[in-house]
Amino acid sequence: MTLKKLLGGRAFLEGPRWHEGALFVSDMHADEVLKISADGSFDVVTSVANNPSGLGWLPDGDMLVVSMKDRKLLRVNAAGEQSVHADLSPFIAKRANDMVMDSRGNAYIGNFGFDFDKGEPPAGTLLLRVDPEGHVSPVAEGMMFPNGMVITPDGGTLIVAETMSGCLTAFDVGPDGGLGGRRIWAQLPEDAVPDGICLDAEGAVWAASPTTKECLRLGEGGEVLERIPTEHQSIACMLGGPDGRTLFILTAETTHADKCRELMTAAVHMVTVSAPHAGRP
Repeated sequence: MTLKKLLGGRAFLEGPRWHEGALFVSDMHADEVLKISADGSFDVVTSVANNPSGLGWLPDGDMLVVSMKDRKLLRVNAAGEQSVHADLSPFIAKRANDMVMDSRGNAYIGNFGFDFDKGEPPAGTLLLRVDPEGHVSPVAEGMMFPNGMVITPDGGTLIVAETMSGCLTAFDVGPDGGLGGRRIWAQLPEDAVPDGICLDAEGAVWAASPTTKECLRLGEGGEVLERIPTEHQSIACMLGGPDGRTLFILTAETTHADKCRELMTAAVHMVTVSAPHAGRP
């Protein structure tokens, strides 16, 4: 497969979402959320001073953005006005991270659990749920860097990338949005670790693996169905495009914030795949 660059020259891109015919991404280390068109042009949707990450939309159309360093979930209305939808800081001590939202407006949010930049040893942490009214509740504990997440089309299963365990972990989603039935959905091979993930219509998960510079397509149980190598670290991925068969892969040369802003080599690449998008995000 041949990758085509859609957009380059950015600091560090995360949280890709295909929404209303465009690709939305967070440029974490430039403190901006971008809306990217098919020709690679883009608009800055909003600025987030404490590093944006996970993105999603409430049923009324307002966008939610995870603000990492101050551990808040921000709400952005149609006029571009920001407000705090939820304060995550009473529940987590380190940076908030990626997010997935269900059809009812529940947001599931991961976090680092340890100081990644200072080289602290990995530590277990909570997975949080924020309901549509902004109430926060822990729904799982002992998660090893809960990162990218997907929800199956029936809304019944949440799959979480546990980066520091090198696996995808699945939960049953209850009627109240609670989680149960925790299990390993797939263990990644060799030195690969999952960062951002997305789901396709055949039930396979695409997982960006920064350590091995590739995007892996995995079946339940861990079978590697496809591999797409990338020049730099593969950070996140999303299926979209008019027919849902465009796989957008976000790459970065480094994860170090100052170096990212110096190099400005983060990019969005795209490639056509066989199975279209499914589920959420």
